[in-house]
Amino acid sequence: MTQAHLTLDPHFVVGRIDRRVFGSFVEHLGRCVYDGIYEPGHPSSGEDGFRTDVMELVRELGVSTIRYPGGNFVSGYRWEDGVGPREKRPRRLDLAWHSLETNEIGLDEFARWSEAVGSEIMYAVNLGTRGVQEALDVLEYANIHSGTALSDQRIANGTTEPHNIRIWCLGNEMDGPWQLGHGTAQDYAQLAGKTARAMRQIDPDLELVICGSSGAGMPTFGEWDRIVLEETYDDVDFISCHAYYEPVDGDLSSFLASAVNMDRFIESVVATADHVKALRRSEKTINLSFDEWNVWYLSRYDNVDKITDVASWPKAPRILEDSYTALDAVVFGGLMISLLRHADRVTAASLAQLVNVIAPIMTEPGGPAWRQTTFHPFAITSRLARGVTLELKLESPTTPTALYGEVPVVDAVATYDETAGAASVFLVNRSLTEEVTVQIDASRLGMSELSAETLHDDDIHARNTADDPDRVVPAPNTSARLHDGIITVTLPAVSWTAVSLS
Repeated sequence: MTQAHLTLDPHFVVGRIDRRVFGSFVEHLGRCVYDGIYEPGHPSSGEDGFRTDVMELVRELGVSTIRYPGGNFVSGYRWEDGVGPREKRPRRLDLAWHSLETNEIGLDEFARWSEAVGSEIMYAVNLGTRGVQEALDVLEYANIHSGTALSDQRIANGTTEPHNIRIWCLGNEMDGPWQLGHGTAQDYAQLAGKTARAMRQIDPDLELVICGSSGAGMPTFGEWDRIVLEETYDDVDFISCHAYYEPVDGDLSSFLASAVNMDRFIESVVATADHVKALRRSEKTINLSFDEWNVWYLSRYDNVDKITDVASWPKAPRILEDSYTALDAVVFGGLMISLLRHADRVTAASLAQLVNVIAPIMTEPGGPAWRQTTFHPFAITSRLARGVTLELKLESPTTPTALYGEVPVVDAVATYDETAGAASVFLVNRSLTEEVTVQIDASRLGMSELSAETLHDDDIHARNTADDPDRVVPAPNTSARLHDGIITVTLPAVSWTAVSLS
């Protein structure tokens, strides 16, 4: 039988876990907002039109922050279109997703919804078709208490207290040729730097995110990040990372090892940021906001979902509605392991996205809302991963992959909350065929209670649907044992497991 071993020691710490790593993302895209979180007339919706069944699932998911309102959408967005009386709001063409934006939901409504689900907003400003003044305007509208034209406008619109948004994204994926306003790294860096410095004149304590590379495969990756950081290092707090994964040409072994790529991506961006830090002889450290990540069948969008009829501008089209499998959920759980493994530098992250669009939550108009397979690793990890990430001593057999060479069959991360007297271990078995028994030396933690649950299905392509929403759900792992501080747990092939200790 294949075996792996790991040791937990509370004295060896990677970093403290920032709760903002359990963020998500709502973009005005497809059915994420309209027919997703907002559906007037739905049996569960209140007077504000928001679906309470969706709100309950978002709370269960444990989302800390929500990046809004985009995404590619933000690079053509006029924020003022979404405030004031709904009947006076203009309808606009959304060039990013070739859709019609009605502006029924804007900053004030979304802020109230976000507060109701227990999340904070990470707001993205438009640096594609707009610039410094528009960023200052939305900041004044959102965060100034009263006594100015825009803060008083917010009050007149029915929101007395400021939204007090603390973390702001300076544009979105500005390295991408698909992005409205795309230019060179120098062009973007100069605009973002001016915007950051101006915003800090209103509030020097804002946390600002500069656009890094929108993927490690971009031809400008590394150089883009260096240039924008050299220009803005003193003015920002984070550099963004984006990464999406899907199986390529049926290569499931490499797909299961997607976290290897995420690890390398994170470590490359950290190296670039620290290079700029050294060049500037700065004592400041730039952290990473991994504010878009997920399993995304992007090839399906290009081949099936993309709106190619130039005369058609539909409202809330059904695009990017990936239906996730048990296999996808295991890969997804592995990506969460990667984020936690880098807790010292990844201090914010946003699962893209939250509802309907490549999302853990799905809905049908007038019908149910349900949990996709990927919902479960996120919700469980958000609930259990507290305190600090521990540095692991992991011994695992390896398996070959076409993209990443030999990789460990077992991937793992452990967290430790000294105050609560609790610890958790999250594990993935990447083997397509073999179960693995893992021995975990937890004797240094001095804990005596154990529980474990595993997400696995004999059919790795099984998925949850409106008709069968609980086809793939975590189940108690009855193999898990704790004796004299040693945990033994068996991981089925293609599985994700959470072990909880107290």
